[in-house]
Amino acid sequence: MKFTFDDEQLELKRSARKFLASASSSERLRAVTEAEAGYDREVWSTIAGELGWLALTVPEAYDGLGLGPVDLVPLLEETGRVLYSGPFFSTVCFGTNALVRGGSEAQKREHLPAIATGERLFTLALTEASGSIDPADVTTIARKVDGGYVLDGKKRFVLDGHIADYLIVVARLEGTTAATGICLFVVPRAAKGVTATRLPTIDLTRRLAEVVLEGVRVSADDAMGEIGGAASLLVDVLDRAAAALAVEQAGGAEAALDLAIEYAKVRKQFGRAIGSFQAIQHTCANMLVKVESAKSAGYYANALAAFDSPELGEAASIAKSYASEAFFSVAADGIQVHGGIGFTWEHDAQLFYKRARAGETLLGTPSYHRERLARSIGL
Repeated sequence: MKFTFDDEQLELKRSARKFLASASSSERLRAVTEAEAGYDREVWSTIAGELGWLALTVPEAYDGLGLGPVDLVPLLEETGRVLYSGPFFSTVCFGTNALVRGGSEAQKREHLPAIATGERLFTLALTEASGSIDPADVTTIARKVDGGYVLDGKKRFVLDGHIADYLIVVARLEGTTAATGICLFVVPRAAKGVTATRLPTIDLTRRLAEVVLEGVRVSADDAMGEIGGAASLLVDVLDRAAAALAVEQAGGAEAALDLAIEYAKVRKQFGRAIGSFQAIQHTCANMLVKVESAKSAGYYANALAAFDSPELGEAASIAKSYASEAFFSVAADGIQVHGGIGFTWEHDAQLFYKRARAGETLLGTPSYHRERLARSIGL
């Protein structure tokens, strides 16, 4: 498969880089990490309105642009480069994907136009105490009652869960086990019995929350996909999100490499720029190989997502496992190139290191994805 960006995608990438250079500069990024919401509402308004990024993958029938995963790649790469702090990934890669792939017509008409304009934030409430993304490990219960279902459980590490307007809650029918009985319900964060609390995290540029569900009532109309049979829909959404995250991580790794190279050009020891030393050159060369390999894996997985390929699951696991480890390795090597200054709060190198470390566990650890890949090919 030959993968190249067309002219429109390249222009989107250029315009995104230009906008984010100021809108998500180091100074502005550090400012929003201190705010409770964790994102700049003015920047979000521009992203949603003037730039139309949130409408990109929303079908035209629901006031969107009707584009696909490949068209989203340039934005993901650029938001990764600047460690963009905001609910873009959670709303687009969880909310839009889930609604488009498995939402009812009524759900699509109600939510997708509001997502496209940035008025409504979505996220996925899946992981629990174990942190596992495997549907078989879900313990939140959906108990059938007259008029619908009652949800009880505790979700952990929910991306932007404290600011999302709606949660796509993963639960299982009472009395079921493994991957059977899985349900997805669209639940307003303001619903009675829902409590969302921001969690302290190592990566201040990406917020996680704990969501407690106590006697939350939902109806059958709130379900996405088949009630009790939504595991395949969930896996599809997770695969697409993992492929998207791999591209974002490749963008972050590239930015960490650029930081290291720029520093190596100006930092001098023994009267020479440290970039002239072979050890530094070899380190940066190895970093570049990892960045380009992560990009290739991410691009390929998103191309398969665009074609609804049955090989998406394997490609997404390859991309996520490789890009996660590549980003962390590049960020760590970048700090080594910088030396002691790279560890300081004042330097941006530590921000990439923290995002990379936190991202290794988001949407499944590399070891989880390698095991999943091994099972899929019969090993």
